[in-house]
Amino acid sequence: MNYISIKNNQTISLSDIPESNYEWFYDMNLDLVLGHTERHCVNYFGYKVGNNVKLICCIADDSTHEILVSTCLVHKAHALESFCTQLLCFEKFEREIHENFGINFIDHPWLKPVRYAFNRDDMSQTMDNYPFYSIDSEELHEVGVGPIHAGIIEPGHFRFICNGEQILHLEIQLGYQHRGIEQLFIEKKKLLQRATLAEDIAGDTVIGHSTTFAHVWESLCGFEASRDIEFARTLALELERMAVHVSDLSGACTDIAYQLGSSVFGRLRTPIINFLQEWCGNRLGKGCIRPGHNQYPFTPALADRLRQVLDIFEPEYNEMAGKLFKLSSALSRFERTGVVSNADAISIGAVGMTARMTNLNRDIRSSHPFSLYSELNHFPILKRHGDVYSRVQIRKKEIEQSLNYIRKLIAEVPAQPLQTDKLKTPRPNSFCLSLVEGWRGEICHCALTDEKGELMHYKIKDPSFHNWMALALSVRNNEISDFPICNKSFNLSYSGHDL
Repeated sequence: MNYISIKNNQTISLSDIPESNYEWFYDMNLDLVLGHTERHCVNYFGYKVGNNVKLICCIADDSTHEILVSTCLVHKAHALESFCTQLLCFEKFEREIHENFGINFIDHPWLKPVRYAFNRDDMSQTMDNYPFYSIDSEELHEVGVGPIHAGIIEPGHFRFICNGEQILHLEIQLGYQHRGIEQLFIEKKKLLQRATLAEDIAGDTVIGHSTTFAHVWESLCGFEASRDIEFARTLALELERMAVHVSDLSGACTDIAYQLGSSVFGRLRTPIINFLQEWCGNRLGKGCIRPGHNQYPFTPALADRLRQVLDIFEPEYNEMAGKLFKLSSALSRFERTGVVSNADAISIGAVGMTARMTNLNRDIRSSHPFSLYSELNHFPILKRHGDVYSRVQIRKKEIEQSLNYIRKLIAEVPAQPLQTDKLKTPRPNSFCLSLVEGWRGEICHCALTDEKGELMHYKIKDPSFHNWMALALSVRNNEISDFPICNKSFNLSYSGHDL
């Protein structure tokens, strides 16, 4: 067996990860994933070891709550057989490895740049010479959107190939937000600097990414968080989920010209994020989550205040949701628009809501539980049609689910213990992987330390890395006027993808 089985948030010695040649590595990981919908790749990346590159592949098994980790050492001049010939879900992982190290993958469908990293292997590859897919035809035309968009959307370029109003193909070019944030985790030496970096990975997922980093760091340091710390993290994650979901329902209403829903759902986001400001001083939750301690303890007084907020929010939300999901003009825009099949979701390795809209059960809260989710007995909400309607339904149901979880949590606020344990120096020559289910889906952070216990590599994966391909597939054979509602119904992250 050329892999090691670990649990979520477990730290192991780097030497414990079995190393094999690429042929064994390739065949083994194919066997682990092919024909097993309960398994998928949560991370696949490389880092330099002298003149070579060490590849690490992490396969999650959702049925056994295990993560199967394997590694191999290759030279950058080697041409490697591509996983993509049999598993499309490795497509973007291999593109990133190629971009970073120049490793060529034989038979990869298209080794295009992913992020245009500042330290990429081939600096001649630039935004200006990106090789867009094209079709030579007098009947078809191309439509370019972005990278600069109206409103507040982040920069990204969308290239449509259309037959009249019908979309035949969409290619999404990202990388405009690249900040070199993974390298900054290595360069910055203070824990506060790194915690702040985690908050800035994706501005709408502050709690999700900062919780993931906190779990990684605490595991590396052998620190066991007290109940009040994990309570605060679970509560903050569900508040963030509620706030973004209700905001996205507002955006969906905007894109189908339903002004009442746009206004009411937009307003209902405000009391949720305002409560986060009351709690920790920031409406997005910055500063709320820190490794090793509870910077803003959640008190019974805050619980009483949150109950007041929810008692006002819930009936107003239920009334507006009831109107939206009975409105025939809205449903006609949602239903059968932007469909992604279950087979396609499996093929591209979709995670989070993008997977669950097709009846593919991927939810870290149940498959690889963390914080207090084992006590909540979380049951993922699944839909099966894979359309805009399924995506907005999941948001509606998850808001209701989060309301129940939050009320259950604050019914018994844990006491604030006298914290005597302190964060120690991270374990040397170690590897740790942390998974958290953010509102968008599965977040994965991997950390590797050197012989002094210093970070030598930090790898981040936002769920958007998996799911942008789903948006491209969803708009095929739809009219181009349907693109805004398709895009908003996914609401994927540009900055979380670009890093």
